[in-house]
Amino acid sequence: MAENLEDKVKVILDNLRPALQAHSGDLEFISWDNEKKQVRLALTGHCAGCAYSQMTLKNGIEQALKDEIDPEITVINVNFE
Repeated sequence: MAENLEDKVKVILDNLRPALQAHSGDLEFISWDNEKKQVRLALTGHCAGCAYSQMTLKNGIEQALKDEIDPEITVINVNFE
């Protein structure tokens, strides 16, 4: 079982990975900011250039983290910074 929030985030991201990989994509965990409750990640493969990448990020990945960990979590795609 995950011991801290960053570990919990990584477990959930790993659980979401197969759905992205099914579409020839993936994600790369970059960092967790505990103060801001912010996850930085990069969508890779086909997900990186997909027109629906922001929807996947917000409605899929971010929502899963909000539901499972904390409703204040935000996810930033470093590809768009």
